[in-house]
Amino acid sequence: MSTLDATTESTRRLSGRRVHLGDLILQLVAGAATLAALVLVFLIVWKVIDGARPAIEQFGVGFVTHVGWDPVKQVFGAGSFLFGTAVTSLVALLLAAPLSLGIALFLTELAPGAIRGPVTALVETLAAIPSVVIGLWGILVLGPVLSDHVEPFLHDTLGFIPLFGTPGSGSSMFTAIIVLTIMILPIVSSISRELFLGVPSELKEAALGLGTTRWEMVRGVMFPYARGGIAAALILGLGRALGEAIAVTQVIGAFVGIQWNLFSPGDTLASRIAAEYQGATSNLEVASLIYLGLILLVFSLLVNLLAQWIVRTVARRQGLAS
Repeated sequence: MSTLDATTESTRRLSGRRVHLGDLILQLVAGAATLAALVLVFLIVWKVIDGARPAIEQFGVGFVTHVGWDPVKQVFGAGSFLFGTAVTSLVALLLAAPLSLGIALFLTELAPGAIRGPVTALVETLAAIPSVVIGLWGILVLGPVLSDHVEPFLHDTLGFIPLFGTPGSGSSMFTAIIVLTIMILPIVSSISRELFLGVPSELKEAALGLGTTRWEMVRGVMFPYARGGIAAALILGLGRALGEAIAVTQVIGAFVGIQWNLFSPGDTLASRIAAEYQGATSNLEVASLIYLGLILLVFSLLVNLLAQWIVRTVARRQGLAS
């Protein structure tokens, strides 16, 4: 072997060692970051369980379904708050889903170029508004408008449905639903917009070239291509609604009990924790509030895992189909 060949071989080995060393460092750093995230989640779960242990030992699993919250008698339950959380979050998601998809479609397919950028920036800015500001707006502006105009109209039109009963004051589950809808909108619409922009232009042009209308192209090409991401975006929006505390606390009314009338006050898991934790008068009440946090934590983890599972399942099916 000549001197030049030996030098080249030595350089290749050296560069190979450097590449392997870089890969090793990358794996160590990424692995450490992943491990730190897992440890952090474990510590949070362990601390919440430890804080809720007195309430778990006192009330057991029945705490989840018991309706009642009486600090004087030291009797607590999460039933009414679970009901309020489910109703406000699911109805808000039901309202936000078509609006978010409509905004995303408008910004990707219909909006003129001159207004596409400013409108996109405004929608994304909506997500940056602090929750307490939206809550104050809900108290000062949204609540009175809903109680004076919208709720009476819905009661007169749909009053035969128990959900649209007698209108009450500005603090109600309906006001909380509208506030949560506003908070979900920028999240779902921004993600959906990115998904629609990721649809290959060749697919859309081919559909239009076959004589389909724009709506048929959207329904037959864009929605199927992005359905996994859309489902995940909706579930993430649901997770946002489940965990919202401050804005909901300001407008929902803090009522303990189950009422099917959306125009009546109510309460949620996050709202009850935010409203009472600082003023809790006993260790059992504090533990019961942390128990509510444990239930909310489990819901949030399940929602995120469900979103990831949907994305992977749809991606796998699309890969098999292609």
